[in-house]
Amino acid sequence: MKIKPIKSESDYQAALACIEELWHAEPSSDEAQALDVLSTLVAAYEDEHAEMPPPDPIEAILFRMEQEGLSRRDLEKVLGVGRGRVSEILGRKRSLSLRMIRKLAESLDIPAEILIQPTRRNV
Repeated sequence: MKIKPIKSESDYQAALACIEELWHAEPSSDEAQALDVLSTLVAAYEDEHAEMPPPDPIEAILFRMEQEGLSRRDLEKVLGVGRGRVSEILGRKRSLSLRMIRKLAESLDIPAEILIQPTRRNV
């Protein structure tokens, strides 16, 4: 097997196919080393070429709340709104206002660029 840089989509697909073939290689074998090198090349190619869409604002809020151990009640305090409003926002029935975006960006350290994105209705 000849390992070469990944410079095109076809090179990328070929590398993925090789990775699949080598997936169960014995540790410390030549095949395992080839798998390691190919995985590194694929990751570098994906970092450079794969477009990662920004996360959904609601998913970002929920993720950050989970990281910080925050409850919906805590979010009510952050936003300065009641339980019903928080439920509407997290249920994707109400959009974030500019004031809410500013408070979330400051309090939860979520970039405003993420929070201003439209929410995905069927996530």
